[in-house]
Amino acid sequence: MEPFVFELADERRPRWDGPGPRPVRTHVWRAGEANVAARAVLVSHGTGGSAWQMTWLAEPLAEAGFLVAAVDHHGNNFADGYLPQGFAFWWERALDLSFVLDVLSKDHDVGAAGAAGFSLGGYTVAALAGARVDPDLYRQLLDGRLEVPPPPEFPDLAEQLQAHLRGDEHVAAGASYRDPRITAAFTVCPALAGMLDAASLGAIDLPFAVRWAGADEIAPDAQRYAELIPDADARCVGDRVGHYDFLHSTEGAEPVRGAVAAEALGFFRRNLP
Repeated sequence: MEPFVFELADERRPRWDGPGPRPVRTHVWRAGEANVAARAVLVSHGTGGSAWQMTWLAEPLAEAGFLVAAVDHHGNNFADGYLPQGFAFWWERALDLSFVLDVLSKDHDVGAAGAAGFSLGGYTVAALAGARVDPDLYRQLLDGRLEVPPPPEFPDLAEQLQAHLRGDEHVAAGASYRDPRITAAFTVCPALAGMLDAASLGAIDLPFAVRWAGADEIAPDAQRYAELIPDADARCVGDRVGHYDFLHSTEGAEPVRGAVAAEALGFFRRNLP
């Protein structure tokens, strides 16, 4: 099933690589008629990935009748290239998905909406559910007091980011990006668990699923989401499963991706009215 690709732009936010609005390229999978009421699932890729890398999850959902939309997050996807802001201004991803839901709601009868994400996309989904970055930890991260290994895709992130900082980014980082239209969330190896305000995770009151990998060296603390979010639907998907097994391009990991996609389908069938 090939998605429709829409070159959207959010006029309310600027792009980081020149003049003009923020690009929000969106891949939409839809098996049924466009004018039929639909349950929608928004999908967010991991750091440095792309919407295409989430095909393993998007296609089964669409084939089951869900309207699925996945975004290429500006500055953080390999299709367009990397920008330092795309790897550090995490909250913009949640705004991307809220914007896409605005657009979908104009063209489709969206009856209910959920969100699913992998790695940094897992944080993105959690932000839509009410998770907030701890602003003090974020400020420490930017000024170098908090030592965190740079993402493999952007090893000199700290140096390049300094030229783009205004000094008040911690305020935006710590804000709430809860979108009340999102009523169920499914995360796979969600990242940034240690950067989030624990109370905000404890206040999440919608159906929330967490799947983590036992051999995950990129998001080893993903289980913290499950420990802090009340009544989270949570489990380890395998002691030998690694982080990158959830990229659509990783060969040999199709069985675990298929199993998790099936669980996501069951989760959204149960929790999206």
